[in-house]
Amino acid sequence: MSTSAASNLSPAFPERAAWGTAGKLRAWQAEALASYMERQPRDFLAVATPGAGKTTFALRVAAELLQRRIVEKITVVAPTEHLKTQWADAAARVGIRLDPKFANNVGGHSRDFDGVALTYAGVASKPLLHRGRTERYKTLVILDEIHHGGDNRSWGDALREAFEPATRRLSLTGTPFRSDTNPIPFVTYHADEAGIRRSASDFTYGYGEALKDGVVRPVLFMAYGGGMRWRTRAGDELEARLGQPLTKDMINQAWRTALDPKGQWIGSVLVAADKRLTEVRRHVEDAGGLVIASNQTQARAYARILHDITGEKPTVVLSDDTGASKRIEEYAEGTSRWMVAVRMVSEGVDVPRLAVGVYATNTATPLFFAQAVGRFVRARRRGETASVFVPSVPTLLDHAARLEDERDHALDRPRSAENPDWVEEDLLEQANKEEKASSELEQMSFEALESDAEFDHVLFDAEQFGLGTTSGSPEEEEYLGLPGLLEPDQVAQLLRSRQPKSASRTSEAPEPAAHRALAATRKELNSLVGAYAKKTGTPHAVVHADLRRTCGGPALDTATHEQVTARIETIRRWFVGRR
Repeated sequence: MSTSAASNLSPAFPERAAWGTAGKLRAWQAEALASYMERQPRDFLAVATPGAGKTTFALRVAAELLQRRIVEKITVVAPTEHLKTQWADAAARVGIRLDPKFANNVGGHSRDFDGVALTYAGVASKPLLHRGRTERYKTLVILDEIHHGGDNRSWGDALREAFEPATRRLSLTGTPFRSDTNPIPFVTYHADEAGIRRSASDFTYGYGEALKDGVVRPVLFMAYGGGMRWRTRAGDELEARLGQPLTKDMINQAWRTALDPKGQWIGSVLVAADKRLTEVRRHVEDAGGLVIASNQTQARAYARILHDITGEKPTVVLSDDTGASKRIEEYAEGTSRWMVAVRMVSEGVDVPRLAVGVYATNTATPLFFAQAVGRFVRARRRGETASVFVPSVPTLLDHAARLEDERDHALDRPRSAENPDWVEEDLLEQANKEEKASSELEQMSFEALESDAEFDHVLFDAEQFGLGTTSGSPEEEEYLGLPGLLEPDQVAQLLRSRQPKSASRTSEAPEPAAHRALAATRKELNSLVGAYAKKTGTPHAVVHADLRRTCGGPALDTATHEQVTARIETIRRWFVGRR
């Protein structure tokens, strides 16, 4: 730092002399910083997996630019109020003073600060105010989780209005971009061979690379299925097994039944997750767990269940207010076992000791899932592992298997004969939106009746281990008891060593009695018929008659197991329009 610059420092803030010197950079951060300083771009997009250290990289860039007088002020834009404070605290450790309490109605801040931390919503409410601040000083704008700039057109327009005059803009993201077609401000797009404009990052550091470098933890996904029974708004009682092939509607309803606090499924999964946490804490004493709930009612109910299991009251975070931020901070700095939250801890919130998670929400988008899993992957020392308990829902298991995928943001959508309006990768998210809308319509009349949990398998590195067993069985205990400190290759080796045991036990299990197998297939067919009748408005008896006419054979009560199975396969084809 120059003598003239040092002479301008306030004696109350001697740490300013430490700009850019606090902490050793990881290899990827140093490489990204070198690329940035060599190119000196006005806009720079860094895509780095959650837990890799995007904040540290961005603040080092900020310190370098301040020290060289390339910029005079820093503006950080983050998704939530809590993250504003988190950024201000991190900045203070490298001698940069950010005001996280800046208010639009005040319009300014103390001269003690080098800049401000804002939310996207705050910028959108008064973009011209922030444009004035940006024009007044040479400003570096750090856009944390920049994909929020594509949430809706008004937010994107506000960001452009406010920060178009900025001297520098540094955009950060750690999760797959959304599949909407709103251009994200200050992101560069290039057309590929098919003419699709896709986002181009200036530096990318994926989960696979971070795992090899020991920057993030390996994640074991513990998948649980089980039997579900519920009553629809039409008054029909349906049954299905979560984890078996079902229609989208049936999966959605079975999933909601599993998450119902009054059922046995969630209680059994929370017991299993707490056992896993106990095992991890043998090696990592302050390891914590997080349950991500769908809504406040369920969050409170899950907290009561955990209190009964552990004898310790969990930290409950229900909304993004100052009280919630304080509770998160106290939990992060403490050693208590569990925290229960609704959404707000899914993105950006830094609680490094989180090692066990329960995905107890029916939100299924790739973006949210990646954000949620990102809360558990931050490594503090070699060998730490993360375990995330999930329902055996195909959408979630697909997201888990594709954890290492890198996705660019596409502005255009190619057409095909099967899907004239959407690219394949967008179909899943579109289906999620449709299912969510359907769920909201049925919420008032849907009634979960009963559920039970079965341990299906462990998913690690896109490979399944374990062949299914009842909750609380010795086979489940083997996987819950995996050591809490393991290198990624040790995890895979240990899982593979246990696979033959599971396979041999399964092969020794007796075949179910013929009458039980036939009863199960008849029950499954009746459930599918009920769902199809609801979807088409056709009476149940007519659907059964159509199936019998198509597949042949006698009435259901005298049909063989093979004949009933054929009708199940047929009605599944009808659901996707291949009648």
